[in-house]
Amino acid sequence: MRGNVQVGACTLEVRVRYAETDAMGYLHHSNYLVYFEMGRTELLRQCGFSYRQMEEAGFFYVVAKLEVRYRLPARYDDVVALTTTTERISPVRIDHAYRLTRGDDLLTEATSTLVCVDRNGKPKAVPDDIYALMVN
Repeated sequence: MRGNVQVGACTLEVRVRYAETDAMGYLHHSNYLVYFEMGRTELLRQCGFSYRQMEEAGFFYVVAKLEVRYRLPARYDDVVALTTTTERISPVRIDHAYRLTRGDDLLTEATSTLVCVDRNGKPKAVPDDIYALMVN
């Protein structure tokens, strides 16, 4: 049965690099989105396959919605932990949640919705074999 299910989480540690910061030494707001993509990519890899394999099979995830709540800044040379969770998955959609922390401090919370499309950008269901890996 291919319905909406909740699956998976992974946590990555990242050291904020100088090139990712603004003039004040804070992680630039646009780079949080790069971190979120890193989290999604690793979460997919944890399921047993890579995004590259999906692309080679002709399936792509595009960001349809993204919401970010910045609470505290991350700074140059901070070691931060990004936890990415798959909140909901269906054959054509995945919802993720993100939490970026530094020690006990919550820095950022975010959510995203990705939609699976074919090479022409048309919504298309993930193949059964890939979907099975993501929900198990």
